Amino acid sequence: MQWTKLSEQPVYANRWFRVSLADVELPDGRRLDHYLIRLRPVAAATAVNDADEVLLLWRHRFITDSWGWELAAGVVEDGEDIEAAAAREMEEETGWRPGPLRPLLTVEPSNGLTDARHHLFWTEQATLTGPPRDAFESSRLAWVPLKAVPELIARGEVPAAGMAAGLLLLHHLRLG
Repeated sequence: MQWTKLSEQPVYANRWFRVSLADVELPDGRRLDHYLIRLRPVAAATAVNDADEVLLLWRHRFITDSWGWELAAGVVEDGEDIEAAAAREMEEETGWRPGPLRPLLTVEPSNGLTDARHHLFWTEQATLTGPPRDAFESSRLAWVPLKAVPELIARGEVPAAGMAAGLLLLHHLRLG
């Protein structure tokens, strides 16, 4: 039951995303127009300390008018290595420089509409280098107990699906 993209025409583009209109053939031969959004990859990172606490940001997302816990994250710049982007974002947004990063997971948050991929990493080592350079990114940052993660998600305090998936996996890996 594979859909086939016959063509794709750009409708709008800027440095952050591109909106296109695709001519798609369905398995039964019918065709339809389908909008899609092409996005740059996102890299995210966090650290877990010896007390099994995870470094998170508390932030507001104006698009959904929601507050929640997130990992430090941002777009991968042209030519930038994904892991390096995750490390850069973590230090810029938290003031903590990560040690060696480990891949956690890659998710496609809305693959029926966009080609976005979010790459999440984690480390067990981080060094405080100073205040966050991008302090406007969050209201606060905190070391949150990993054992609290499932309850935070259940209460809606981790509204971003990819962040919730990554934190649940990290909870499983560390606390089993």
